[in-house]
Amino acid sequence: MSKMGTNEEKNLKDMALSLSERLEFETLLSELFATFVNFKIDEIDNKINYAFECIGNHLKVDRCNLVLYEKKMLTHAWRAKSIDTQVPLGLGAESFPWVVDELLQNRIVQFKSLNDLPEEAKIDKKTFIKYKTKSTLIIPLFNDQMPVASFSLDQVQTERTWTHDLVLRLQIVGKVLLNVLLKKRSEEELQQAFLEINKLKNQLENERNYLREEIKLEHNFENIIGQSQALQYALYKVVQVAQTDATALILGETGTGKELLARAIHNKSPRSGLPLIKVNCASLPSNLIESELFGHEKGAFTGAHNLRKGRFELADGATLFLDEVGELPLETQGKLLRVLQEGEFERMGSSHTIKVDVRIIAATNRNLEEEVKTERFRKDLWYRLNVFPITAPPLRKHKEDIPLIVNWLVKKFCRKMGKQIETIKENTIKALEDYHWPGNVRELENIIERAVISSSSNVLRLAEKLNSDKTDQLSTGPRKIIDRKKTLPEIERDYIIEILKETNWQVEGKNSAAEILGLPPSTLRSRMKKYSIQRS
Repeated sequence: MSKMGTNEEKNLKDMALSLSERLEFETLLSELFATFVNFKIDEIDNKINYAFECIGNHLKVDRCNLVLYEKKMLTHAWRAKSIDTQVPLGLGAESFPWVVDELLQNRIVQFKSLNDLPEEAKIDKKTFIKYKTKSTLIIPLFNDQMPVASFSLDQVQTERTWTHDLVLRLQIVGKVLLNVLLKKRSEEELQQAFLEINKLKNQLENERNYLREEIKLEHNFENIIGQSQALQYALYKVVQVAQTDATALILGETGTGKELLARAIHNKSPRSGLPLIKVNCASLPSNLIESELFGHEKGAFTGAHNLRKGRFELADGATLFLDEVGELPLETQGKLLRVLQEGEFERMGSSHTIKVDVRIIAATNRNLEEEVKTERFRKDLWYRLNVFPITAPPLRKHKEDIPLIVNWLVKKFCRKMGKQIETIKENTIKALEDYHWPGNVRELENIIERAVISSSSNVLRLAEKLNSDKTDQLSTGPRKIIDRKKTLPEIERDYIIEILKETNWQVEGKNSAAEILGLPPSTLRSRMKKYSIQRS
């Protein structure tokens, strides 16, 4: 065989080998790219790393890397087992100024030898030497003329020529990687947006549910049952203060219906179109009450995973009811005082001042004047709260309302339980009137509920025997039913006279008329002068 024939045969073998290798490489790429068609976000990084390993092993390169420009760092990397040097995680213009400039202009960077680099790539050359790079091919990945990433192959052990045919195929690899990265970014942005929307939705849902719950509570002005002088006087004061924005302080024993009076004030006020926001200061531990009232920033304390608005922000433009305000810790009292004085506060963990327009109604069963003396309640806060005091009368002071209240409660519980009770005997009413009612209307409600449950016929029967209190009955006695034709000032005058008579005309001091009426002694004296009330 001639020498010419031998060369032709060698060339044919080389072409066949080249075609075979190209076919194998393209088959490999097809299989790899098929795995990118459907993927989950948490799988994509492993898929890219696996693709780099397959490409690197097939092409017999030493390193394969992907750099994301927005993160300015290497995000995916593979190196052959025999290579102990890794490209640095952070790749910036300081280390590769010429390379970065070329890539940002969407130009491929490639060289067989470091000597092929231009003069202006001095700094880049030093960096390549530092990381033992002998040959490299870097393909920029652009989306709508915006740089997204770069995909590179490195040789460390030997130099390598990057053929035009190989560059074209690796550009296709780059396009697939770009689409995967864009899809991943889109999925992540969509997922983040979904999380944000879901977070806002949950927050709004919580606020809406809270407001809806407050709006739908069955307690309202119509549920205040009674015609006694004591109750009508309290309602008279409700009407007086409702149309103003003055702070109202409702005093009274537990179970007297202080919240009902607060709702009555709100429902008769110009703010009635918005809900009454309620905070029970006694039901929350001292370390949470400040967050409940004023809110907190994310990370303000252990467990504060999200920003939370406080009740003052929820009540902006509306009314905030501070039930059992006497239970507030001293450190929170100071912050509450500032809101009352200046209408502003900061969330926990924030220095940003928030201004609000909130009408305050407070209630307590404590004697705040005594609490001030023992330094358990701030004197300045007491003065701020005690602008317009209203006393919710204890049930023993208006026993003549018991028949009306009992009748209303029986109907309420019968509807709830599907029962039919038509008769309430006189001896049952008398037993209820003879009782001293330490738990007031709330205790009466519980007793009637038990009675409705226990009654097996259409006659109401009490489930327990009540101890009568004849002394209390004689001293307080049922008062006459109010004359509906009287004006509110006449009702107030009659009630003041009645309380003065019961207290033997003791204006101030313990168990005095001023204490029962919930008025400062000076105010009571001015009312007596206004209505020409004198002891006969």
